[in-house]
Amino acid sequence: MRLIQNMTTIAECAAPEHRVPNRVMKIAVIGGSGVGKTALVVRFLTRRFIGDYERNAGNLYSREVQVDGEQVTIQVQDTPGAEMTDNGVSLPDHVSCSIQWADAVVLVYSVTDRRSFDQIQQLHQLVTRTGGANVPPVILLANKADLVHLRGVDSQQGPLLAGTLGCSFYEVSASEDYSQVHDAFHRLCCQLAKRPPPASNSSNNSVGAATEKRRLPLIPRPKSPNMQDLKRRFKQALSAKVRTVTSV
Repeated sequence: MRLIQNMTTIAECAAPEHRVPNRVMKIAVIGGSGVGKTALVVRFLTRRFIGDYERNAGNLYSREVQVDGEQVTIQVQDTPGAEMTDNGVSLPDHVSCSIQWADAVVLVYSVTDRRSFDQIQQLHQLVTRTGGANVPPVILLANKADLVHLRGVDSQQGPLLAGTLGCSFYEVSASEDYSQVHDAFHRLCCQLAKRPPPASNSSNNSVGAATEKRRLPLIPRPKSPNMQDLKRRFKQALSAKVRTVTSV
């Protein structure tokens, strides 16, 4: 299944058996509970919209695609929803780890949930603090744009907030329009493709490859089930011959 229709910049790729490891683009999706983070991720990666999900446990989704002609692996980290408390936004500890891990962050709110919109500025501050000197690129997504009758956030407030935060803004509907969701993630992937790969990734790949080569002689080679079966049969036949000679 292709990831995009009528476009050649992002397409699903078949992975050859022997090849150089792809560049990995890591994206963390963060926002309040019930804003549709999982639906957005699944919609982008599979085109499908699924309305009901179990409580978000923070799944990692991965897919091999082409971005502007380059074969890459996109990893998207879904995260549990942020909650508002008297002391501000409350997030599970591993969400901060997801921000440190990510090459880019997608902040999500629902246009039907004013509280989720009010969390965005604090979530952006968290991304900035956690990223330190290497703050990842951020985009702001307003989801559930199709639910006009339930809108609780004015359509102009999202772009204004994005301008204040210095990030791109997209108002989308995961349920109604795949192209909107694709466009937002696609632009983010293209932005990442223009950046040099993190030095740690490239060095880790080379070091990892060298380490793997050194380890290969120490790791027992897996035995083929067919060979094991042949050896078993050979031993059985040999034992039978020995018993025959002994009886004679």
